[in-house]
Amino acid sequence: MRHLPPEPPGSEITSESLYLRRREFIKSAALFTGTAAVVGTGLQLLSRRPSGGGGGGGGLEGSTPTVTGEVPKAKRPRGPYDTDEAPTPYEDATTYNNFYEFGLDKGDPAENAHTLKPRPWTVVIDGEVARPQRVDLDTMQSWFPLEDRVYRMRCVEAWSMVIPWLGFPLAGLLRRVEPTSKAKYVAFTTLKDPAQMPGQRAHTLDWPYVEGLRLDEALHPLTMLAVGMYGKVLPNQNGAPLRLVVPWKYGFKGIKSIVRISLTEKEPPTTWNLANGREYGFFANVNPEVAHPRWSQATERRIGELRRRPTLPFNGYADQVASLYTGMDLRKYY
Repeated sequence: MRHLPPEPPGSEITSESLYLRRREFIKSAALFTGTAAVVGTGLQLLSRRPSGGGGGGGGLEGSTPTVTGEVPKAKRPRGPYDTDEAPTPYEDATTYNNFYEFGLDKGDPAENAHTLKPRPWTVVIDGEVARPQRVDLDTMQSWFPLEDRVYRMRCVEAWSMVIPWLGFPLAGLLRRVEPTSKAKYVAFTTLKDPAQMPGQRAHTLDWPYVEGLRLDEALHPLTMLAVGMYGKVLPNQNGAPLRLVVPWKYGFKGIKSIVRISLTEKEPPTTWNLANGREYGFFANVNPEVAHPRWSQATERRIGELRRRPTLPFNGYADQVASLYTGMDLRKYY
């Protein structure tokens, strides 16, 4: 039987290391007063091509996952897709991550992801499309205006964050390659390279990581491909250089470091469903009424807060997406 990461404690999801940094929570309001204002500098940073090779591509400095550039201080108007909740402090969002390609502990990705080289980067788009192609990420990025969206993110482990993403709607890319009439699903694949992703040397999961969406979910305007966050280039540990963001689903659906997008006629396999189908379904919509077999999903711990809060159906996006699942038994199709 494949070894899976241990379940989170029932009474405390947040790690001890995060608790020991609790004084940062007090400072977060002052540090992030203008965190909703992240678009201007971010667009300039993300429009640059990398200078030189190695791990410093795409705006990443040297071989570390630290990003360059300053977050703008001026506020911007709230966008049509934004939550009005305060963003999670940047340091917490970039040091408390699940990215098993770089280790199982929450701090491992920030510690180990310097080995990932986010440039040059190509993405294959194939399957049931009229215009299959292999495209350089910088070229792909030039096809679309980048959008800044502040989304809630709910992990299946019952903790959550609020993250300002920079990216573009997945729908625009899919329409560009012209799905055929047979296309019903979209499958995604992460890079497989143990030299860059040392966690792949272990057999924790079947590598590469794979995920999937129904085509109507992929075409929904909330679904996006992110290339940045907090007005900066996407850090390695957060899924550089390209990751999926689907805010009404549990965080494991947000596949990172994408190298292939394939349109398929049949439902594609997904990594956590393959690892344990009883606990992780294909749809993975946030649902406080359907418990994980090992813990409740009724409440969550927002990183940076000391108290738990109720979890919202579809992570608070029910008005926008519930119609996608009309007539479905959400307990069966979890």
